[in-house]
Amino acid sequence: MAKLSAVEKNKRRRNLVARDAAKRATLKAITQDQKLPIEERFRATLKLAEMPRNGAKVRIRNRCEITGRPRGFYRKLQMSRIALREFGSLGKVPGLVKSSW
Repeated sequence: MAKLSAVEKNKRRRNLVARDAAKRATLKAITQDQKLPIEERFRATLKLAEMPRNGAKVRIRNRCEITGRPRGFYRKLQMSRIALREFGSLGKVPGLVKSSW
């Protein structure tokens, strides 16, 4: 089980990203538009830099929904390899059969 503080920090980051996504997208579009004057693009860059860093999508860490484990993560199932094996052995993941020979 991961530290609860790390899991909570990641949840806060997800909330910040969801809250600021539209504003970030518009500012980024302004900074990359070559037709606009350089002063306006620079002002948009400064506003983007003033926003909280944890509001950027790249700051989110993929973590297992069950255990909070940050490594060995399957995106499609939103869980780690260890949790997947446990749930598969219990028959709780449809279509997954634990092989044995």
